[in-house]
Amino acid sequence: HVQLVESGGGSVQAGGSLRLSCAASGDGYSSSAMGWFRQAPGKERQGVASIYRGGSSTYYADSVTGRFAISLDSAKNTMYLQMNSLKPEDTAMYYCAADSVVLPGRELEASEYSYWGQGTQVTVS
Repeated sequence: HVQLVESGGGSVQAGGSLRLSCAASGDGYSSSAMGWFRQAPGKERQGVASIYRGGSSTYYADSVTGRFAISLDSAKNTMYLQMNSLKPEDTAMYYCAADSVVLPGRELEASEYSYWGQGTQVTVS
């Protein structure tokens, strides 16, 4: 059983920055891939960024490339999402996710992830 807890959301003006954190815990935790997803009201959940343990491979949605950066502190079992140059269209509930197996090429597909956090709200005005 894996538990994921997000934090760091909030309200910010356009152009501002936020850093989200996702702390992972639980017995037998061995997720090889973790990711950030977001969902705005009335829209489907969208993959934002993902990372493999070891941090050698990262993946980003086109809409956030160059503005967001994903990282992983393996010693703390914590994943981060640094969000810069935020836009109103970034407003959404942000979720972290993890799984032990994610098919290559599907790192930003929500269906690939079994474990999810409860979400943290990001509002950009």
